[in-house]
Amino acid sequence: MWLFAAFAVAGGAAQLVDGTLGMGFGVTSATILLWMGVSAAAASAATHMAKLPTTFVSGLTHYRQGNVDTGTLIRVAIPGAIAAFFGAVVLVNLSLESAKAWMAALLLFFGFVILLRFGFNERLIPTPRSGHTAWWLSPLGALGGFTDSMGGGGWGPVVTPSVMTVTKHEPRKVVGTVNAAEFFVAVAASIGFLTGAEQIEGDMPWFAVIGLIAGGVAVAPFAARLAGRMPQHVMGTLVGGLMLVVNGSVLGKVLGIPMTYGLALTVVALATTAFVAKRAYRFDLIERARQRDQSEDAQALEHQA
Repeated sequence: MWLFAAFAVAGGAAQLVDGTLGMGFGVTSATILLWMGVSAAAASAATHMAKLPTTFVSGLTHYRQGNVDTGTLIRVAIPGAIAAFFGAVVLVNLSLESAKAWMAALLLFFGFVILLRFGFNERLIPTPRSGHTAWWLSPLGALGGFTDSMGGGGWGPVVTPSVMTVTKHEPRKVVGTVNAAEFFVAVAASIGFLTGAEQIEGDMPWFAVIGLIAGGVAVAPFAARLAGRMPQHVMGTLVGGLMLVVNGSVLGKVLGIPMTYGLALTVVALATTAFVAKRAYRFDLIERARQRDQSEDAQALEHQA
């Protein structure tokens, strides 16, 4: 029973991060399962099955809160779903060891992306003038869908900062739209994994899946309502640092790195993450001050009118 409760807590924590930051459920869940020794294909399949109810509830709540832009949703969800299906088919046909190394490396990269985005407030690409069009959004959706299937997570880390960069939507709209689109990606990926059901059936951690679903579904409505209200830079930095530590450990085992070096790197990574998270809090303070100033300006204009 305690193990089920542990997975439920993990699912709830992952959904809290995902619902407020627009990323985190898939990469966090896949990281936990991979660390437990589950095969890469089974970890990704389990994560996507757990995403089905959680992303549905999260997306629906975001929609009701007015956090979803329908045009952007369509432009990223359709290519994302198609690419997710093919990514799942590719993953179930890779050898177990190469798939595990690939998945750990991909999640490690996402850890760097998240840490850079929230810890240093740095985005990888500039904002184009026509970023809201399918010309920009469809390739981003396809890339996010494919990497999401191959990495067990990655839709949020790829699509959320990218859409936030190439469009002029406010953060809550980006987070809500990406969360809603993720449901369609999870459906397509799950169908893709069914094509290789024989390869992953014996390794499928159903107990973990049910626990993740229970925790994720319970927290999803609250996370959607909290979108944009929590210290996002601190949370994002901690998530990125945790991903670096755990997936670095998994990759180190695959590559045969001595345990002594691995422990030393883990200590350095944890200390660095704590330091960066403390510094990142100033970005949250700046954002709150900006929102407060905008609210005061709006009230002043309303009073003058």
